[in-house]
Amino acid sequence: MNKSILIPTLLSITITTILSACSPLESKENQDRSATEQSTQAASNTAPKQETSDTNQSVAVNPSKDVYFGETHMHTAFSLDAYLGGTRLTHEDAYRYAQGETINLMGRELKRHRPLDFIAVTDHAEYIGEMYTNLTEGAEGHNQKLLKELRGMTDIKDREAWFMKYVISSNRGTHPAHPPFFTGPESVKSAWKIMQETADRYNQPGKFTALKAFEWSGAPGGGNLHRNVIFRDAQVPDAPISYIDTNREDGLWQWMAQQEAKGMKLLAIPHNSNASKGMMFPSVDAEGKPIDLEYAQTRQHFEPLMEMMQVKGNSEVHRQFWPEDEFSDFENADSIQKNSGRTFHKKDFVREGLKMGLAYEQSLGVNPFKYGTIGGTDNHNGLPSAVAEDSFIGAHGADDGSVKARRTGKVVGWIDGKDLSIGTLAGVWATQNTRSGLWDAMKSRETYSTTGPRIKVRFFGGVELPAKPKNGQELVQQGYDLGVPMGSDLPSIGSAPTFTVHAMKDPDGANLDRIQIIKGWVDVKGKTYEKIFDVVWSDKRKKGEDGKLTPVGNTVDLTTAKYTNTIGATALIGSWTDSEFNPEQHAFYYTRVIEIPTPRWTTYDAVRSKQPLLDDVQASIQERAWTSPIWYKPAG
Repeated sequence: MNKSILIPTLLSITITTILSACSPLESKENQDRSATEQSTQAASNTAPKQETSDTNQSVAVNPSKDVYFGETHMHTAFSLDAYLGGTRLTHEDAYRYAQGETINLMGRELKRHRPLDFIAVTDHAEYIGEMYTNLTEGAEGHNQKLLKELRGMTDIKDREAWFMKYVISSNRGTHPAHPPFFTGPESVKSAWKIMQETADRYNQPGKFTALKAFEWSGAPGGGNLHRNVIFRDAQVPDAPISYIDTNREDGLWQWMAQQEAKGMKLLAIPHNSNASKGMMFPSVDAEGKPIDLEYAQTRQHFEPLMEMMQVKGNSEVHRQFWPEDEFSDFENADSIQKNSGRTFHKKDFVREGLKMGLAYEQSLGVNPFKYGTIGGTDNHNGLPSAVAEDSFIGAHGADDGSVKARRTGKVVGWIDGKDLSIGTLAGVWATQNTRSGLWDAMKSRETYSTTGPRIKVRFFGGVELPAKPKNGQELVQQGYDLGVPMGSDLPSIGSAPTFTVHAMKDPDGANLDRIQIIKGWVDVKGKTYEKIFDVVWSDKRKKGEDGKLTPVGNTVDLTTAKYTNTIGATALIGSWTDSEFNPEQHAFYYTRVIEIPTPRWTTYDAVRSKQPLLDDVQASIQERAWTSPIWYKPAG
């Protein structure tokens, strides 16, 4: 096998640029084609004629589970901010693209290198009614002056002004409201109905899952509290709830409880804690009162997962607060702090939130921040899981849709183009690829996220686990028989637990550097701690006197954007026993799998466009995967 990785050979998206005299924004024919027309044509030509049931008795069940890769956070033309950026792709297009069909994005033909197993289209609930009116000829209010203006805009500055006026100024204010072109709740129900019918048409149990979902986009005072809400099956309400309906997360949970009382099953996934201005992992509730047992119980019940990273940066850790973590300088997205008065705090990041959760569990009896990890992109181009560094074309229409815009521009109200990440891919260990199978795995937190590569990782813990599994199959069998998987709780035990880990590289990607276990714990006084352990690594390297592992090396050629798999390992398997374990202390453990260095998307951009590398972003990065934690709670 040729170990030299060339730019054209690993494209997760095959991109053919259709040359024309018009820029993407000036492609009037593509802009004016309504989403309804696209949906109708796509449905008649390509939508599978398939049963719309949520489970299928004929779909095989694997008790040892398979990993399914997909998307839990993306936007189409039904999101006003995406439409303003030039997106005209619909739910139909997203499902087709996810399954490997060719779609057209603003003059470019796009096709995935590898289909996805599932996606959840999560358009902003705040504006789907408005966008239904805008996109649907004959709908009440379709010919309003403001909507005609919206459909006719081609200038990016005009679009940015609209975004600031009708999205940011309202959504980040204290009293969010619908824009003047909103025609009422029936438009919301009409949009939601189209979305559900489309999901049902494309849902193919055992082959491809279309999860029903939406995004609640709360941002009080500009602090990001957004949640993606995912349903287990076809039983959904007549309309989603928006930030305009309730402007704090406890209002969302109350609405979710009401849906549960009607027999529905749903969960919420927060994201972008890095932009939450200290509110994602709070010490007080929406009314300013200290969080209590009821708050902790409600939050844990409805929110089993947290998005670890997306296009607007990494929320695991930040180098400013974790200088001792040698892998904390990764997609830190510092320019987020230029917008909406955001300033990073340590408690904006997931690892600190997990530690805070232990302290609350110790004092309240329940952990409000008991989060597993899941992947998503927040792509606003209508493209689910476009997560390849070597073919990144931006995620916000014209704001980052060209090399120049990504190098020198910004995504209005959010981030500098060069600071963008490609997002993350969700990995779900489920018994079958169905709505219920995937949702149940998400609810139980047997999930992980990767920064794009399809790394496969298993993680188990238990007192009786053998220390040296012979192979991955034995590790999984022993893990389920004698221990617990990622996302689970260890039973109260008196002796040190052993953790077993197994990771395999993406067959089309880079080799692996190492596997780490990150431990967090809290002492009897409520003080939290953390420690990172290198468990297994490649190339027979040795730890130095300081306990640090020698770096794996770097084969990236920055002049060609190539690397070689002459270092690292194709698979790593190992175990680690917590010799410092204290059975009286609450603790968590999660796994981080690190690849060898590869070129960042900015390097591919620079090489292809024959421009110099940017000197204020990393030229090469180490892609990674994060598993959901395993928790330990003392008896009593």
